[in-house]
Amino acid sequence: MIVVADTSVILNLCCVRQEHLLLALFREVCIPEEVRSEFERLSKQQPRFQGLRVPSWLRVMSVDVVPDSIAVMPNLHAGETAALALAMQLEAQAVLMDESAGRKAAHLLGMQAIGVLGILMQAKRSGLLSAIKPVLDDLENQAGFWLAPALVEAALEKLGEA
Repeated sequence: MIVVADTSVILNLCCVRQEHLLLALFREVCIPEEVRSEFERLSKQQPRFQGLRVPSWLRVMSVDVVPDSIAVMPNLHAGETAALALAMQLEAQAVLMDESAGRKAAHLLGMQAIGVLGILMQAKRSGLLSAIKPVLDDLENQAGFWLAPALVEAALEKLGEA
């Protein structure tokens, strides 16, 4: 499965040392140049991300063109726009994205959007994690990553961790 990732998914998983899950779950993970640049900028500016490096196994690619169908969408940041455009360009099976505007845009474009919680759930179902609750706690405490409590509770129930 080829997927395209936005910055937040990679950055947050790197922060809690769980980025290897992406490589284990997906055949190829691609990012646009804009996502790499944003990752590097945030890893220098924000103390909680200092010292993090873009994983070497990510395939960094250039976006040929941003289709009008994406360019006109409101509330998208440069990384989200580029990730969606690259996903279209590659005919990727999914985009890895957490921000609501980006996920909404992906769905409008007919793409599957998978966020950090979905990745952790897949990892547990695949036997890569014995439990997601400790990782969710690390994400909150170390990365400052926030998920709606009702969403977390529903996921933990589905996985038998509630």
